Amino acid sequence: MTFKLDTLFDEPDKHYLDANDLSTLSQYVSSIPERMAVYRTLRDQEVAVMQPIADALQQQGGHAEALVERSVRNGLMVLRYAAMAMLLDDDAFVEDRLQGWLPEMVKAYETQAVDQQLFQLLNRQLSKLFSPAQVNLIKPSLEKAQSLMLDTRETVTLAGLL
Repeated sequence: MTFKLDTLFDEPDKHYLDANDLSTLSQYVSSIPERMAVYRTLRDQEVAVMQPIADALQQQGGHAEALVERSVRNGLMVLRYAAMAMLLDDDAFVEDRLQGWLPEMVKAYETQAVDQQLFQLLNRQLSKLFSPAQVNLIKPSLEKAQSLMLDTRETVTLAGLL
């Protein structure tokens, strides 16, 4: 469940939900059928979504096949996590699940350029598959994942200083 909803249910001993809380809950509940439809479509058509992207990345050339394969694999994982985050209405889910490993993989394999193209192609594919309202359901999670993948600046850690 989302952090927003978790906080609603954490304090029933203190008070009833107010009008704003009930509105938040109502909006989420009313969006569940649409979220489930998008999730099912992504689950059932994952290959149909990603294969044209993989083909386009290979045809564009300029990138080693291994980099394209790595980027597509990471893209599949990102899409799965973004779909779950969309279903839960929890954008932090993507960051929590990807932050520990994805930026490091992108840095280690130097896939930033391929990943940038992958996200452009993925956005086009999703726009073909879903209505604008449906795309808007998953867009925040994908944008969070994209920022994690493509913002791979060097970070200073305490371990790096010792």
